[in-house]
Amino acid sequence: MEACMKAALAKHPGEVLTLEAEISGGKAQYEFDIKDKDGKEWEVECLAKTGKVIEEEQEVENADDTAFKAKAKITQEDAKKTALAKFSGEIVDSEFSIESNGNPSYEFDIKTKNGKEMEVEVDAVTGKLAENAEEEVYQIGIEQ
Repeated sequence: MEACMKAALAKHPGEVLTLEAEISGGKAQYEFDIKDKDGKEWEVECLAKTGKVIEEEQEVENADDTAFKAKAKITQEDAKKTALAKFSGEIVDSEFSIESNGNPSYEFDIKTKNGKEMEVEVDAVTGKLAENAEEEVYQIGIEQ
């Protein structure tokens, strides 16, 4: 975990707000939410085994964010339907991000009927699932 935190903070120096341990595609990874010195929030994912950063995205306040709104073609409601079609359950948290390629995405935490919490990302341009769903194993810190 230390190697991942060091790598994440090297990419985006600042304060770690939350740390999640996740399983994605059978691989253990860590996800850090970091607030940088300019007040921007970043989500950085890192492989637990190697300490390699595999994804970075900027979190934005909501779908009305200028960068998000400029490219989004899919509504949040349609994105929710796509996410719930993959994992039925209850959406317990929603986030809005700008991916490293500049595309906006919706991210939903879904509490499934069997008690697991899955993180599902939907591309706000195409409406497709953006990546492998991730199972949250644990979280340290409180989402803001």
